[in-house]
Amino acid sequence: MSRFRVFLLTLCLTTLACMSEVVALAPTSMPVMDATLATMLAATSTSTTTPTLAPTLTPTPAPLARRVLILSIDGLRPDAIPLAPMPNLTSLMQNSAYSLSAQTIHPSATLPAHVSMLSGQCPSKHGVNWNDYLPENGYAQVIDLFDIAHAAGLQTVMYVGKEKLQQITEPSSVDIFHYINDRDLVITETLIQDFPEDFGLMFVHFPTADWMGHVYGWLSGEQLSVLFRADQAIANLLSELDARGLRDETLIIITSDHGGHGNIHGSSQYEDMTIPWIAAGPGIQPAALSTQITTIDTAATAAYALNLPIPLEWDGMPVYEAFGILEDGPIRNHCKN
Repeated sequence: MSRFRVFLLTLCLTTLACMSEVVALAPTSMPVMDATLATMLAATSTSTTTPTLAPTLTPTPAPLARRVLILSIDGLRPDAIPLAPMPNLTSLMQNSAYSLSAQTIHPSATLPAHVSMLSGQCPSKHGVNWNDYLPENGYAQVIDLFDIAHAAGLQTVMYVGKEKLQQITEPSSVDIFHYINDRDLVITETLIQDFPEDFGLMFVHFPTADWMGHVYGWLSGEQLSVLFRADQAIANLLSELDARGLRDETLIIITSDHGGHGNIHGSSQYEDMTIPWIAAGPGIQPAALSTQITTIDTAATAAYALNLPIPLEWDGMPVYEAFGILEDGPIRNHCKN
């Protein structure tokens, strides 16, 4: 049985548990199961192996956002933003909920960190402990954001600058996937040329700052120069959303997988672990955030905005403060090193 079916069956069989968990976690209601997921469950179940389930559907509010765009700038330390400089990102922050002291997971490495970012789970759960493209290892064997978005009928899109990132999720959960081994501006230009206007969830990855950090060092002139160009790519992407009339209905989350020091990253040092986390768009209340955010909160925040069910096994929580909601639930999970 595929992990989609296992996930959907679990949602049905634990509806009451899900509802009580949701009440405990959030001051506002979140969906347990929507009609699309229920329909998919009925279509994939067989009378000989699985009893027909008729879940009770609870009324849910409309999504805060029709679509979510998550942009990861590989290797971006928060203190590089004013040094580069990155004026377009700085301007966006003025109308965003943001933190310049968010934390990634340990080891602070690209593939494990992106799996945590998009699956809402700590490395001890998702099991991706490699950081190279190793197709023999398959894909992360957990329910991730792309799984639940695709199951809900949303168009899912990935544009990445490192081949190994295709191991974040199974190909069946991604409608459009492009690996482009090039600069951030080229990745953005390619995306804009054939822009997926109907996307519900899009992940875009900029690799260049990490490349320059490994060769010339973090905060070197060479790295800062490519971050300046990454900022231009951000402006181009935002302009495309504006031109297509999609900006006002898109939650934009800009973050990173890790920082770095010297020519390396991967340690538990503050410079390696600290990342920016910036959210702008519908429902967002602009302010510097006091919540201690970790990268595992990104997937849950996107799911919350899209009104998608959040799997119980996820470690991350929506950043409610970004939507102007005071948190009174359990203490946030920070992955243990």
